Amino acid sequence: MYFINACATISHQNSFNNPAWLSELSPLSSESELMIPNYKEYIPGGSLRRMGKIIRMGIACSKVVLADSKIENPDAIIVGTGLGCLLDTEKFLNNALTIEGLIPPTSFIQSTHNTIAGQISLATKNHNYNITHTQNTLSFEHALIDAMLYLAEDKNNILVGSADESIPILKELAQQFGLANITDKITTGASFFMLANQQQESSKAVLLDSQTFGLNTEKPELLIEKFLSENKLDSSQIDLVLWSSNSTKTADEIEKELPNIPLLATENYCGYYFSNAAFSLHLAADIIAAEAFTLADKTFVKPKTILIYNNFNNSNIGLTLVTAI
Repeated sequence: MYFINACATISHQNSFNNPAWLSELSPLSSESELMIPNYKEYIPGGSLRRMGKIIRMGIACSKVVLADSKIENPDAIIVGTGLGCLLDTEKFLNNALTIEGLIPPTSFIQSTHNTIAGQISLATKNHNYNITHTQNTLSFEHALIDAMLYLAEDKNNILVGSADESIPILKELAQQFGLANITDKITTGASFFMLANQQQESSKAVLLDSQTFGLNTEKPELLIEKFLSENKLDSSQIDLVLWSSNSTKTADEIEKELPNIPLLATENYCGYYFSNAAFSLHLAADIIAAEAFTLADKTFVKPKTILIYNNFNNSNIGLTLVTAI
C-alpha cells in the first residue's frame, strides 16, 4: 500500500496546479492545444531558454509535486517515457545532415531518454537514485513498479512520473503503422506524483498495485481476473475503469472484457501518447479524493476503487489499482 501524496499534470486539459480541473474536463477536439503554464515561475530564465518542451514540463510538474507534498529531497526520481525527447532528437539528426564539421552538442545531450530525470535532478539538487524506464506503452507502469519496489526497501518518498511529446513526423509514422485514425489526436503530456509509505494531509488515494504484461498472448479478461484476485478483489468491487488503448481497441471490446462496470476512455480527454496511463492515474487519484465526480451525465459518488486498464492491441497490457485511503 503506497500513498499518492501529490499529483501534477500538464496536458490538453486545464489540469496543471488546478484543484477544480475535474469540473472542467472535456473531450479533445481538433482545436485542442497543450495548456502550457508560465514556466518562468518554476525555472530560471537562463536555464529555460536551453530546455526543450518535454524538459520544461517535467521540471514544472516535479516542482509542484515537491511543494504540495512538502518534500524537498525525495529518495528517488523515477521517470517513464515511451519516446523520450523527440524534438531534440529530431534537431540533432537534422544538424547531422545539414551541418558540415563539428555539430553543436546541446541537442544531442538533451535528446536522450534519461535527460528528463537528469534535468529534474539538477533543477532540484537531488543526487539520489535516478532512473528512466522506456518500455513502449508500458513505460509509466514500469516506473511505478520500480517506485513500489524502492519504497519496499524502507525508503520514504519517491518522485515518479512520465512525459512524452508529439512532433509532426509521428503523424506520418502512425499512418505507416496502420494507425491513421489517431493522427489528429497524437498529443503531448506529462504527469508526476509523490509516492510515499506514510500518509499526509495532502494524500489523495492509495496505489495498491501495478503490473505489466508485455508481448501478451493471454486473453485480457483472464489477466484482469488474476490481477484482481491477487489483490483480493473481484470485478464487482471495481467502481470505475479508466482505459486507454491508443485506439487499438474499441469501447465495445472493452465492455466485453469488463462487463457491468462503468468505463471511461481517458484517451478521449488526454489524447494519444505512450505514457498516457500517468494521466489516468492523476485522474483516478483526484476522482477518489473528490466527494463526487460527474462526467457525460454519469455521477460517481465517493468511488472507492478504480482500475486503470492500459491495453495496446492486446500485446502490451498495464493494470493499476487505485483505492480510497
